[in-house]
Amino acid sequence: MIELTNVSKRFGSVDALCDMTLHIGPAELFGFIGPNGAGKSTTMKILAGLLQQDSGVARVCGLDCRTESAKVRMMLGYMPDFLGVYDDLTVDEYLQFFASAFGLPRKARRATIESVLQLTDLVGKQHAPGEGLSRGMQQRLGIARVLLHEPKVLLLDEPASGLDPRARIELRELLVELRRMGKCIMVSSHILSELGEMSTSIGIIERGRLLFAG
Repeated sequence: MIELTNVSKRFGSVDALCDMTLHIGPAELFGFIGPNGAGKSTTMKILAGLLQQDSGVARVCGLDCRTESAKVRMMLGYMPDFLGVYDDLTVDEYLQFFASAFGLPRKARRATIESVLQLTDLVGKQHAPGEGLSRGMQQRLGIARVLLHEPKVLLLDEPASGLDPRARIELRELLVELRRMGKCIMVSSHILSELGEMSTSIGIIERGRLLFAG
């Protein structure tokens, strides 16, 4: 589902990624672990088509992230580490906007939105404005957004950052359920214990180099 082969990326004099090779299969919950600045976000942005690698090949579901980026975006859902919500939109309006942006047929949007609201336990908040949501609910709204077009692969960059203990547990349960549904999920964190209980495999990265994966 995710393939990186000898991928490197350099910013000026800094090697953000150094010859990374990584393979993640279907229904895996891959914990991507490393300190801040290790290269986790750079890896995800390359897979999402937001950055282009200097060398090597990155693929999602067999599609080249450089040459087939439009097709790749329809196969994956990417949630960055700092998710922006529109304060003046309600949860429902926010999801309606992105459902339209993803090109979901108008007749199918209502049922799809209801489905992701139930999955992320946001049904009671659908008329609440974004500015009134807690950090944990904003993260769940971000996951609801990336599920709208039914992607096979999810890239979640530090989704538990800033969450209280209860919200972390709820997020973990949601991710485990998504894996049971067959999603391939890459979740990054700089805290090992955060990912240890839910991951089926892990990768450890430091200074752009993948030290371990398995």
